[in-house]
Amino acid sequence: MNTILAVDTSCDACSIALLKDGIAHAEFIQAPREHTQRLLPMIDALLQNHSMTVSDLDAIAYGRGPGSFTGLRICLSVVQGLGFASDTPLIPVSTLQTMAVGAAVTHDLEEGGHILVALDARMEEVYWALFQFEAGNVNPVSDEFVCSPNDVLSFPLLSEIDKQALIKVGAGCHYPAISKIPAQLEDQNLLPRAENMLHLAEMAISQGKVVKAEDAQPVYLRDSVAWKKRQRIRS
Repeated sequence: MNTILAVDTSCDACSIALLKDGIAHAEFIQAPREHTQRLLPMIDALLQNHSMTVSDLDAIAYGRGPGSFTGLRICLSVVQGLGFASDTPLIPVSTLQTMAVGAAVTHDLEEGGHILVALDARMEEVYWALFQFEAGNVNPVSDEFVCSPNDVLSFPLLSEIDKQALIKVGAGCHYPAISKIPAQLEDQNLLPRAENMLHLAEMAISQGKVVKAEDAQPVYLRDSVAWKKRQRIRS
């Protein structure tokens, strides 16, 4: 049985969770612009409360993005420091998939249901992806994108999903183009929580999808899209 610490600061909140002996212990606090002051003390307290040190962990999962650039960098720097110091492997976990797991749990999604996760990427764009709840797992059925809200409407599968089998979550749903997509419900207030990373982290360990601290990277999406555009221009 794996012992895993999960950390996410991809939004205004600081969220951490510890999986120990099959039980999840979580801490969550809304702390805009206070991640650097809050995160390490929260981790220290959580581990101490369970008589543990970082060296006792099998892995550290981190919210790799997309999300706030500053929040992702803070999270990565902290988990890399912990990983380096203890020689503990890291597990990158998608922010959007973490939110999809949270949505399935919070809203008791039925088997086969879909989850559209949309985060506000600023500059009139959203980070988004589509997931499906199957056999107790939340699986991606699209890539992760950054684009204008209007462009989300052109994704073919969305028009094929019955509105009763779709829920929409994330702050990006406030854009009119996302809001008008027919769905069973819309939850703009749902945030990524570290406890929803733990099952994804366990699956990653079973599949060997862990990385050394020095190889861990964030996923900004916007940078990768800009790079592709530059490549097209050069060619």
